[in-house]
Amino acid sequence: MQKSDLEIIEEAIRVIPDFPKPGVMFKDITTILNNAQAYNLLINHLVERYRDYNLDYIAGIDARGFIFGAALASHLNIGFVPIRKKGKLPYTTVSEKYSLEYGYDEVEVHIDAFGEDGGAKVLLIDDLLATGGTAAAAATLIKRVGAECVEACFVMELSFLKGREKLDTPVYSLIIEE
Repeated sequence: MQKSDLEIIEEAIRVIPDFPKPGVMFKDITTILNNAQAYNLLINHLVERYRDYNLDYIAGIDARGFIFGAALASHLNIGFVPIRKKGKLPYTTVSEKYSLEYGYDEVEVHIDAFGEDGGAKVLLIDDLLATGGTAAAAATLIKRVGAECVEACFVMELSFLKGREKLDTPVYSLIIEE
């Protein structure tokens, strides 16, 4: 990606101080979504990156991963699979718990989300990699239902939180904040 294109995407991200609690500088990607130029540059970059990966599915993490994942899947002409918070999927699911600062949360996927034959090649996508708990749980789910998580992709990574270290799959982040 050209530096000028990356700058357009970076400049489209709004920073909100003290959200959701004091001291946090929240990276709001909704401003990428309402900026047609930034959003198209981002999706086109991801299409170019993943065009030759021979993927079968894109799996997006609830909820912002849906926004990027569904668009990318459509451009690559492959299926999209939502990885949802517990209790949101109507069919038989597999779930995975992960640690939060104060407790646990859980994500799940339909047991047949990636077909019944096994071995599907899946790209995991979300907007932000922070501590890595949700992404690691999602990657584990992909493997548990018989698919291969070939890479985890993020629009932005907060590298100082070391979330990448929790993932046992290659990681690609367009923007890395030190």
